[in-house]
Amino acid sequence: MAPKAVHLCIHVEDIPHFAANVIKQEMLNNGGDATVHKGLINDSLENTNVLIMGNLDQVNKTFVKLLSQPGILSDIGSKIQLITQNVEEKETSYYCCRKHKLEIGKKTYIMGILNITNDSFSGDGLLAEAPNTPLKETTNKASSELHARDRESIIDAACRKAEKMVIDGADIIDVGGESTRPGYSVIDDKEELDRILGVVEKLVKILNVPISVDTSKLYVAENVLKAGAHIINDVNGLIKEPQIAELAASYGAGVIAMHNPDSPMQGDIFSCITRSLRKSVDIAMKSGLRQDNIILDPGIGFGTTVEQNLEIMRRLDELKCLGYPVLLGTSRKSMIGKILGLPVDERIEGTAATVTLGIVKGVDFVRVHDVKEMHRVVKMSDAMVRGV
Repeated sequence: MAPKAVHLCIHVEDIPHFAANVIKQEMLNNGGDATVHKGLINDSLENTNVLIMGNLDQVNKTFVKLLSQPGILSDIGSKIQLITQNVEEKETSYYCCRKHKLEIGKKTYIMGILNITNDSFSGDGLLAEAPNTPLKETTNKASSELHARDRESIIDAACRKAEKMVIDGADIIDVGGESTRPGYSVIDDKEELDRILGVVEKLVKILNVPISVDTSKLYVAENVLKAGAHIINDVNGLIKEPQIAELAASYGAGVIAMHNPDSPMQGDIFSCITRSLRKSVDIAMKSGLRQDNIILDPGIGFGTTVEQNLEIMRRLDELKCLGYPVLLGTSRKSMIGKILGLPVDERIEGTAATVTLGIVKGVDFVRVHDVKEMHRVVKMSDAMVRGV
């Protein structure tokens, strides 16, 4: 009886009117239904969107019939089949990143944020604590020695902070050398690498958790992977630098592909997000990455309004149709600040609310600043939602 108890709504965009009519008739024949534009009745439209509504059993019967048809109907049937496979209960799956293998569904994994920056929106960048620390190479011997001591001091501070996050419950450490806050200052490839390389080299030796690097630069990705990083977290979703995916595949590393629109989204924002993330997946798979190397991130706060962020939060479970683990990054973000009217350092409760809803909606990873507090939130939420 299980397939009859799972109800689905599947949105199919911009298909010929004859295909829409076939889908509607097949769903009606199988006991379900589908909505189409009223213009199909008088043939005033060539193309339309269709909303398929039915239980899993009815939808499965429909896509089987579509698969037997020629052309676009077969293509639609195969895509509907993929969606139903993604939302059905799966056998045990994993996220693999070099030597690490994380079982998906077992728990919600916590990614601790380690910013080696001087302009992080959250104010936790380690370079902000040492604003006079030189980051560029110098030929002066005395300055070089000072630079080396300062560099070691920053590396030690970063590693102590990372060790504390692991003790507090972090399953992954995400190292970033360039802020991506609104209005951030772009730094060049060499400066970004100079900030984080020593930290990554040491962390992979002293910690037994995956080390992720938050970068969208090919040069940085190449060098941190050589240094032993396990994951590349690309805020541009591999779209601007597809070679990052090829590099990750060559090392057996994992990737996190985030939706990051170049311009304000129009129309149904979830259609925009899923189209973008599907493009990221296509790039990843064509580059040699496997399905178990990929995590997707809807990009809360990147090119989105507060209202759009709230809608994304309400609809996070729709990302299941893509069939990949989902990472949620809402920690201390402006959405929380604007709703609660609070500064960055007072957004723990707001972050906790988003993390809890994310877990209810099926996310597998949460990226946070306040690891100790969010570990407690995750543990309680997992007990209620996952039964663990």
